[in-house]
Amino acid sequence: MIAIGGTLAFEGVLWAIFPSQMRRMYHEAMSQLDDKSLHIGGLVSVMIGVILVGAAVKLAG
Repeated sequence: MIAIGGTLAFEGVLWAIFPSQMRRMYHEAMSQLDDKSLHIGGLVSVMIGVILVGAAVKLAG
């Protein structure tokens, strides 16, 4: 759970901060999306990742 949450948070940060550079890396799949959509997707990924990590830490005690 922590690994998945951390991965989502990390990927989300990259998409939220560097949408143009990330789009170049994922050219084929992401070339049709605009920066706003990538920013929103990145922020949602960060939120889900942080929630998962927080839940896992809380459950672990």
